[in-house]
Amino acid sequence: MTDDLCRLPASTLREQIAARKVSPVELMTAVLARAERLQPELNCFITLIADQAMEAARVSEREVMRGEARGPLHGIPFAAKDLVNTAGVRTTFGSLLHADNVPKEDAVCAARMKAVGAILFGKTTTPEFGHKALTDAPLFGRTRNAWSAKHTSGGSSGGAAVAVASGIGPVGIATDGGGSTRIPAAANGMVGLKQSNGVIPHSQVADAFGNYTYVTPMTRTVMDTALMLWVMSGPHPSDPWSIGVEPKDYVSAARAEGDLEGRRILFSATLGNTLVAKDVRASFERALGRLRDLGAELVELTETLPDMEPVWKVINHTTWRARFGEMIRRDDNRMSPSLVRQVAMAADWSGADYQRAMFQRTDLFRMVQHWFESFDYLVTPTLSRTALPIDQDLFDPIDIDGVEAGELRRNWFPYTMPFNITGHPAITLCSGYDSEGLPIGLQIVGRFRDEASVLRAAALYEASEDWLSRWPEL
Repeated sequence: MTDDLCRLPASTLREQIAARKVSPVELMTAVLARAERLQPELNCFITLIADQAMEAARVSEREVMRGEARGPLHGIPFAAKDLVNTAGVRTTFGSLLHADNVPKEDAVCAARMKAVGAILFGKTTTPEFGHKALTDAPLFGRTRNAWSAKHTSGGSSGGAAVAVASGIGPVGIATDGGGSTRIPAAANGMVGLKQSNGVIPHSQVADAFGNYTYVTPMTRTVMDTALMLWVMSGPHPSDPWSIGVEPKDYVSAARAEGDLEGRRILFSATLGNTLVAKDVRASFERALGRLRDLGAELVELTETLPDMEPVWKVINHTTWRARFGEMIRRDDNRMSPSLVRQVAMAADWSGADYQRAMFQRTDLFRMVQHWFESFDYLVTPTLSRTALPIDQDLFDPIDIDGVEAGELRRNWFPYTMPFNITGHPAITLCSGYDSEGLPIGLQIVGRFRDEASVLRAAALYEASEDWLSRWPEL
């Protein structure tokens, strides 16, 4: 019964809690038992708060019995990536330098989850300050992929993806600065959404106006993503992008009703990339066939996309230098060498270099906006290959079908970075498995602040396949 409960999505669990068929205490007991059993194998949590979570579950159960449920996620357990501030609960940012940090306040996203009755039970792993697409750090070691101990979870929200993929908890809060939600979601067969700027307020970002990072849902199903988006969205004074952006009916949008008749899809298997694994290409072609069967018109992208990795790198690394430069000068021997090395790259870039990168950011935004004048969606793979070996180094070349493809960031996830820069919504969901049984991801990008349409297309595709019936053998 414990594992059966842990395999139910939040959308089902909330209905069963409301109908008093499942109790919040029973559910939390199951979640914590599974976390305790699998944590030594997966290493996807930095902190578990069993006592607080059980007490909150008991309170939640009493409220249900009195008919006083607080909202749409009442009694639902959730984990939060350890970059997200949680009041009274250790938040380390994956760093030895913050190993004992305990915030006094919740980030807006966590506060909103709690306000509708969701219960925090743990903090998931992240590389130090979320600086790479691999989840390891001196503080906790490596997080393994849910489907294979030999492969990486991806990152930087690797712990969040693995916790959901392994059935420890139904949903989690993640973050995405260059693909950090979509990369591990794809590598573990989960649903990862990076919404448009301002849809979910980012109350912790240092540069709110130039922001390219997002606080995001991590779930197994499109409907659960819609539920989290609905709960966490809405304006907040801390985030200027969010002001005036009211929540929409994401839940209705995520129902797999109707078809894609009359919708036009622009697609690209490469998006400027050079090598794509044959299993990824085959999965992508199959997914395009499903979308065509749903009624969509498909047109291949022929326009050359500018190389956005150098642009993202200038914006990102100069931001890191401003944030972490002094910290590195003081404590570099206690920090991740890969973070230290990336910050050092920014030493020779000037303010003019940064501003030129921002000009290029604008150019790319306008290019994508032009695409969406004629098309409803852009569809791509999420990653050029499935999960990398668990000992992959950030600066070593990656292998694709036995061929050395080049540096990791440019060649593994060129599909995700552009939409952090432009702000357009992009969702990944499972589109199959490779010959080793590792998940493959499909990315659907939509018009700026049209998350509802993206959720609808994703839900229809999800319903056309049977990938959700598969679970990793743990």
